[in-house]
Amino acid sequence: MNAARRNEIITIRGLNKTFGSGDTAVTALSGIDLTIYEGEIFGIIGLSGAGKSTLVRCMNYLEKPTEGSVVIAGQPLESLAEGELLTARRNMGMIFQQFNLLMQKTALQNICFPLEIAGVSKAYAMERARELLSIVELTDKEKAYPAQLSGGQKQRVAIARALAANPKVLLCDEATSALDPTTTRSILDLLREINQKLGITIVVITHEMSVIEEICSRVAIIDNSRIAEIGSVEDIFMRPKTEIAKRLLYASGRLGEEMMGERCLRIIFDGTKTSSPVISNMVLECGAPVNILFADTKTIDGKMVGYTLVQLPENDTVVEKMKHYLDLHSVHYQEEAYHV
Repeated sequence: MNAARRNEIITIRGLNKTFGSGDTAVTALSGIDLTIYEGEIFGIIGLSGAGKSTLVRCMNYLEKPTEGSVVIAGQPLESLAEGELLTARRNMGMIFQQFNLLMQKTALQNICFPLEIAGVSKAYAMERARELLSIVELTDKEKAYPAQLSGGQKQRVAIARALAANPKVLLCDEATSALDPTTTRSILDLLREINQKLGITIVVITHEMSVIEEICSRVAIIDNSRIAEIGSVEDIFMRPKTEIAKRLLYASGRLGEEMMGERCLRIIFDGTKTSSPVISNMVLECGAPVNILFADTKTIDGKMVGYTLVQLPENDTVVEKMKHYLDLHSVHYQEEAYHV
């Protein structure tokens, strides 16, 4: 569904967050403007210390912004009294990297806990908890304690607990960072299924581009407390505009420092062309080799897309000939200098 046709569920305008004051003040967020739509899976990515976890805590007012507006499901959080804010937070479930389960309670009791705090009857809480255990495929673990569960099972219980109060939004703060790749994929599959079946908006906060590419439709990249870039995952994967986006795509320096400043060409495959050997043919046509630095392909929104990053020859005439060849065959590309 086109995001432009959806209703806004999270609207953030002019958000600033500063910790401390005077000479010791630290700016965690600056000038954040963000719109997230009902029913989408939205990603927020950045390196450690960029401000992404502070942003998600400002979304539910666990951290009160220094300046700016946060509107959730039509409610401006800054205008709510404390009791009203607690009620509004029930619209926002949250899951964490370290699961945050109560170790002395069973899986069933952990899921019941937020419902009991909200004053729901014990009978209904248990009925709802069992329903959620079924959704996360842990019906046989209701009597198990967290110490008896694997990391993936703990996170499934945490997801069930976050869904207990029927939230409209699920905030996932580094929810897969403590998990192995196979378990990460199973958790992301579960989140996608929850989004599709229950219509819950999901916000994924992560430092891993692979998580964003796997599950999100749009993404905001945070760098130095600001939003550096925002757009569809496909657009940013194919045509990153900022250095931080390129750095995250290249997995924080996988190419090595020896490539710093090298003149490169990103050759883009957007799924619209046949699978002809573009680079091989370009090399043969132009009579000069290229060094392939990095290549990646992804299935995004059901379409295979990808790019290859090649180091260009030093001869400018040959470089122009290569670009002319790509233009002639309607192959998209971007010239850029690589920085780690």
